[in-house]
Amino acid sequence: MEPNRTNKELLGKGVQRMAIALIFMFISPVIIHSAFKNQDHPLYVPILVLGLIGAGFAIFMAFRGLKTIMNSIFGKK
Repeated sequence: MEPNRTNKELLGKGVQRMAIALIFMFISPVIIHSAFKNQDHPLYVPILVLGLIGAGFAIFMAFRGLKTIMNSIFGKK
């Protein structure tokens, strides 16, 4: 029985998803902070919603990236 080999193409996709998540992990809090500093501005709510969507997307991409990396290393069950 041959040991499982790492799927390098799938590993690359996982690392790319983790990089996207990392970018959004830094950008989203800045957007949310900017929205809270300008609460009297007419675009307060749309900017806050944009920041919250970005934060949710960062969490989603982090989980998806970890799952992809795990699948590339251990294979699908």
